[in-house]
Amino acid sequence: MNKKSMLRLAAPAVVASGVFGASLRLFDYAFKRVDYVPETSADKQKYADAYYRYVAWYRQQPKETWQLHADDPANHLIAHYIPAAKPSLKTVVISHGYKGNGETMANYAQLFYELGFNVLLPDDRGHGKSAGDYITFGWIDRIDYLDWLNQILAKTGPNTQIVLFGASMGGATVEMMSGEKLPHQVKALIADSGYSSIEAELTYLLKKQFHLPKYPFVPLVSLINKRRLGYYLNAVQSTTQLRKNHLPFFFIHGDHDVFVPHSMAFRNYDATQGPRELWIVKGATHVESFWLDPERYRRHVTAFLTKYLTTND
Repeated sequence: MNKKSMLRLAAPAVVASGVFGASLRLFDYAFKRVDYVPETSADKQKYADAYYRYVAWYRQQPKETWQLHADDPANHLIAHYIPAAKPSLKTVVISHGYKGNGETMANYAQLFYELGFNVLLPDDRGHGKSAGDYITFGWIDRIDYLDWLNQILAKTGPNTQIVLFGASMGGATVEMMSGEKLPHQVKALIADSGYSSIEAELTYLLKKQFHLPKYPFVPLVSLINKRRLGYYLNAVQSTTQLRKNHLPFFFIHGDHDVFVPHSMAFRNYDATQGPRELWIVKGATHVESFWLDPERYRRHVTAFLTKYLTTND
């Protein structure tokens, strides 16, 4: 066999090896934990001073550190609980975004605290103080949050009213939780900028950020995820979970979101089976709706919750 023939025979294997290697790098880039919070996008730097004022408020609040699986280092999870200023039977669970942690949700924590809520802020798997080598994009996290709900009930009693709130990946986490058997104390859910599925989100970002097609990269990343975390990416569907939901749901999304396109908000809104509201915020980029006008954001959230929570504490 001459050299040219050998190269022709080897070429498909070389290409396949290169594609799989690229898929491994994509998986690590997107799914592997990082032990820092990445800088915010340039268009949100103008909110930095306001953000750090919320963080300063958060750090000054008396907190309890809660744990899950304390005796299992690979699954040891951490959350911080801020009790309301006055004894309260209202508690919000706030789910953070991609590569964030509970502290990065300080602005939302203060909003709910000022509305009289106890506030629980978990660090998801692969984030913050919690264990985990990989980010699960809400899928395994949704089960962890059921355990956090049990801790809330043990702390505040059976008459508590619970709200689930999340932004970006946290919004999708709340959407995925909605399809689980939730305790009856969960009264309402709010998702800001949540994606409809991780496969759709990954496909969108591959094209937008890397100019790469869905095939063969997304199926290969999904296969890698199956080997590492035990499930294919097509299982991670907000819309599938929302079709099992009958609780009140408020969707918030900016119409200038180029990270999670606001078309996904319409898919999520159409999927849910319970009472639902959708607020498309004009001019808002990804998770910018709060920052554009915090008071307007508070009014919308308050108006929604007033319909489904009682005021007796």
